[in-house]
Amino acid sequence: MSKTEAPFQTNSSDLTAEKDQFYRHMQRAGLKRTAQRDLIVDVFLRTEDHLSSEDLYHLVKAQDPTIGQTTIYRTLKLLTEAGLASEVRLGDGRTRYEPNNKFPHHDHMICTGCGRTVEFFSAEIKRLLDGIAAEHEYEPKQHSLRIFGVCADCRRERNERAEIESSVETHVHLDYARAAK
Repeated sequence: MSKTEAPFQTNSSDLTAEKDQFYRHMQRAGLKRTAQRDLIVDVFLRTEDHLSSEDLYHLVKAQDPTIGQTTIYRTLKLLTEAGLASEVRLGDGRTRYEPNNKFPHHDHMICTGCGRTVEFFSAEIKRLLDGIAAEHEYEPKQHSLRIFGVCADCRRERNERAEIESSVETHVHLDYARAAK
């Protein structure tokens, strides 16, 4: 699972509306409600993280060892089709999913050092994107902004390593200079 910092409040106790939306979608698709799908939906909608299908599989399997990975994958597809999940790509080559029931639209900053993901919302970015769309007579349906960089912890760690390496180089040069005399 990816490490996520989310500044949004979650109310996961009442998921009735989301579950009803999912069951209506399944009914329209001609699919039956099952206990396994119910469990997958419940676990997924209560999550605070960006889950891959494998991550969700492990969480659900802990509660029901009979659930197969194919059922997880198909249910994630149904959740996405129903508008309850979004695919997120965080730069690690894996598709992850996040529930759409928790947060207003938001964007992601991803640390290329440790993989930590920070979710954020910026009214300024939204205004800018809306203005660009209007300028081009474009009606946006969605957007995805991912900022890749290095977090403060990784920069601090990198600077500490550089200081140690510099100190070691200085000692090696001094030792070499002494030995040459």
